[in-house]
Order: sequence, then C-alpha cells, then structure tokens
Amino acid sequence: MHIPDGLLPAQVCVGGYGIAGGITWFVLRQIRRTASSSEDLPKAAMLTAAFFVGSSINLPLPPASVHLVLNGLLGALLGWYAWPAILVGLLLQALLLGHGGLTTLGVDAVMIGGPSLVAYGVYQLRHSVRGLLKESWRFGLFSFLAGATGLGLSAIIFFSLILLTLPADLDIASEEQALSLLLIAHIPLMFIEGGVTTMTALFLRRIKPELINS
Repeated sequence: MHIPDGLLPAQVCVGGYGIAGGITWFVLRQIRRTASSSEDLPKAAMLTAAFFVGSSINLPLPPASVHLVLNGLLGALLGWYAWPAILVGLLLQALLLGHGGLTTLGVDAVMIGGPSLVAYGVYQLRHSVRGLLKESWRFGLFSFLAGATGLGLSAIIFFSLILLTLPADLDIASEEQALSLLLIAHIPLMFIEGGVTTMTALFLRRIKPELINS
C-alpha cells in the first residue's frame, strides 16, 4: 500500500506534506498534554519496530499480493503516539527498504497514519457501551473494529488517490479493473488485521495490562 516516488503529481505530494505537517503539529500538542507521555515512549518504540517489520512482509492473497498495515493495532495500543510511530516507520522503510518514497512520504503518512488515529477513536468507543456488553467482549469487539477500520480507511484513500491521478494516456478502464481487483483483495485483509489486533490486545491485556492504552 506504500506509494512509490514518481507515481503521484508533484502538487499531490506537496499537499501530502502540508497535511502531514499539520497533523504532526496537532498530535505533538496532544502528546505534550498527556501526563504519562514519557512512560509511553518504550511502548511506542517497540510498536514502531513491529510496524516496520510487519508492514514490510508481503502476503500472497489472490488475485494480488498484499501486506499487513497494522495501523489499527498501533492506534488502539498507542493512541496519539501511533502517528509519530508510523511516520518514523515509513521513513525507515523508504530509506532502508525502498518501500514507498521520500517525495510521497507525506501522502503515505496521511494514508496510513491518519486512519490509525480514527482507529484509536473507534477503540475508545468501547467505553460508551459499558454495561451493555461484558468487559472482555467490549474489549475484543472494539479491538477488532479498530484493526479493520485502520486498514479499510487506508485502502480507500490509496485507491482513491491512484484512480484520481491516473495519467490520461493509460487505458483507464483496464487500470480501474485492476485496482478494483486489488481493492477486493483487501477485504479479507481487513478481517485479518482485525483478528491480529484483537489477539494482540487480548494477549497484552492478560500478561501486561499496563501496555493497553486506557
């Protein structure tokens, strides 16, 4: 889902950096207001490494090859820290692995990091149904929804960007068909992401509950 250099028009890349800069400013303000911000740094570093590795591994899922994104997982477990964690992970992937690019780093950050913040909000909704469901069910359900939401929103942004910026000299109908197949391939991946997020969160809740974002 990383967008490489040269695929997007320059104005889109500049706009991506502008939006990413605004989100970074806002997120850092939220982090500074958090009393336990220094205590969250080791957890953020650990999950940044998990994001770097996990989202670099391609999975054969016909009709395409896809990879985990894990932005919903980071959103659920890190909260506001998910944004800088993903930003650092994307930068390292671009520099060390050639995944994505430097000109598209801002767009990639918005595409992957933005939905992680939405996933954080989805995860926090578990508090709104307190009393309606058992705690373990609430925790598992909203962990799953956070994981699926992060991947789903990123996929929608990715395919929308590609469709809207296709060069006029390409066979638009063929490109749209190929992109549609790739989008369909991400539907089962949403369930995989939701399952991974749920299992990880439940595991940490059992053995290390202080790692779970409150």
